[in-house]
Amino acid sequence: MSANSHSGNDLSEVKQLGMWASITSLGYIFWIVGGMELVERIAYYGVKASAGLYAKSPVSEGGLGIDLHDYGIILAAWALLQTFIPVFTGGISDRVGYKETIFASTIIKIMGYLTMALFPNFWGFLGGAMLLAAGTGIFKPGIQGTLVLSTRRENTSMAWGIFYQVVNIGGFLGPLVAVHMRQLSWDNVFYACAAIISLNFLFLLAYKEPGKDERIERARKVKSGEIQQEALWKDALHELKKPVVIYYMLVFAGFWFLYNSLFDVLPIHIAEWVDTSIIVTSLFGPEGTSSGILQFWLGLNNEGTKVMPEGMLNLNAGMIMTTCFLVAAFTAKYRITTAMLVGCILSIAAIMLVGVFNAAWMIVLAIAMFSLGEMMISPKKNEFMGNIAPEGKKAMYLGFVMLPQGIGWTLEGYFAPKLYQMYASKEIISRDELVARGMSQADVNAIPQGEAFTRLVEFTGIEAQPLTHMLYEANNIGMAWYIIAAIGIISAVGIFIYGKWLLTMQRQQAS
Repeated sequence: MSANSHSGNDLSEVKQLGMWASITSLGYIFWIVGGMELVERIAYYGVKASAGLYAKSPVSEGGLGIDLHDYGIILAAWALLQTFIPVFTGGISDRVGYKETIFASTIIKIMGYLTMALFPNFWGFLGGAMLLAAGTGIFKPGIQGTLVLSTRRENTSMAWGIFYQVVNIGGFLGPLVAVHMRQLSWDNVFYACAAIISLNFLFLLAYKEPGKDERIERARKVKSGEIQQEALWKDALHELKKPVVIYYMLVFAGFWFLYNSLFDVLPIHIAEWVDTSIIVTSLFGPEGTSSGILQFWLGLNNEGTKVMPEGMLNLNAGMIMTTCFLVAAFTAKYRITTAMLVGCILSIAAIMLVGVFNAAWMIVLAIAMFSLGEMMISPKKNEFMGNIAPEGKKAMYLGFVMLPQGIGWTLEGYFAPKLYQMYASKEIISRDELVARGMSQADVNAIPQGEAFTRLVEFTGIEAQPLTHMLYEANNIGMAWYIIAAIGIISAVGIFIYGKWLLTMQRQQAS
């Protein structure tokens, strides 16, 4: 037998129950935590989907009026905190209790949304983002630890697939709330999200923590000295040093760089370079639609003439929320690392499409491809870590899931907006064009942040859409996306090698 089998990590893969058998085997606790995750995600994505648009929107329109470099600083700090906190709060959740940490996280997140609403400036949004990040980092391990304890190895693939589907119902509804709230005023987005997350207090009343008696008994034995328990940070560090965990973190960091760029930068790209009125014209004719129901569910503007950037991106959550369980059933037949590799390749191809085309329907195709890839990789990461975690350390390992996300998202949060600003920022391109057309540098510098393109339209007398097309053709806008895709390709190669190595380990463990 291999020495690795003594590490406490079970690397074997268990045959999964059929789709309906898996669904019917899930108890009420699973559905309660699904409800809490749904509520939390509606509020979270209400802010996350429109954060970039809020940041670059001029102060005269109620936005922050900051450049993408400053936005990148906020994103990187948000990512770093949100994804590294669970590495330690996972172990705390295992020891203190899931219900307690979920309650505390909800209070912190409410404070975050209110800070964003009350202080509409760089420091206010940064402070709100830090609170939101801390709350989310505390929330996740308790929810996911409950899920692991309320499922069996035979139904984990379907359980994580359904859970991810529920997450994306929240991810679908949140941006729609934001689209319509921000057209009233930006602070309404944050107040609405604070109210929505408060609903989790009701779910907590019905929540009963699985395995609580065993946890309390273990805590009693630790206190009385019957069993020795390593300091939490030492325990976490011991698990983190295992090769199966270290290599996992390294190879998947690139995918999370790719993944987060879709949500952090693509809404800005769509707002600046993609004429989404073509989609509305294709579906409803040149007049658009006056139906309030269609305007809400499709994420249209209040005039019903174009799709808002959040509405375009919502295709991602919409696809996942309606089809993720089918993809989960399909991928259950394959090795976890194989499914994740195919998902990564699909996502890379989608990012390349965004770089090559700015036609609205091509962006729709790219988002659809990306969503399929995401469904093949993202639920699997939790299933994988939940399966290999030693007993009593499930929430800790599900906290580790956040590490590659933390590395990838933190680097993306800082560099992707910077890349976009370097190659594709309409604001900077418009300022350069104004100088090229004869406006003095001093007058250009005096233009408030976020208003350069509007001034260029006035200065040239060319209408916004033809001018946008002209600027797009004259600049290499896609380069930022090609660089992001290249990072994804490196990650895909790493996932392939990791899968081969893991297969060798599994065979050794089985022998």
